[in-house]
Amino acid sequence: VQLQASGGGLVQPGGSLRLSCAASGSIFSINALGWYRQAPGKQREWVARIMSGGNTNYIDSVKGRFTISRDNAKNTVYLQMNDLKPEDTAVYYCNALLKEMSSYPWRMYWGQGTQVTVSS
Repeated sequence: VQLQASGGGLVQPGGSLRLSCAASGSIFSINALGWYRQAPGKQREWVARIMSGGNTNYIDSVKGRFTISRDNAKNTVYLQMNDLKPEDTAVYYCNALLKEMSSYPWRMYWGQGTQVTVSS
């Protein structure tokens, strides 16, 4: 199983970006999908999560600005980021809690990260 993240880049404060993360390989079922980020010199922090039923959760600092969504047919999770701020600058990582086969246990997989830089 591989998770491929994309969509990062350089954007001015107040701008928008849309991150995508596609899971590929042997996948039976995906439970939760999420995004984390790691800024220079800081620990990785959780940003947003979407469950299989569609329930979403966000860290307080991005509520009202970021929206997480998923396309189950494409095994893909998205993060729409609006009104970006310099403090959003980080490498963004996606993760997925999934089963490769029905009899396998749930396992967490991570994408490779995509850089988001918010600067004027």
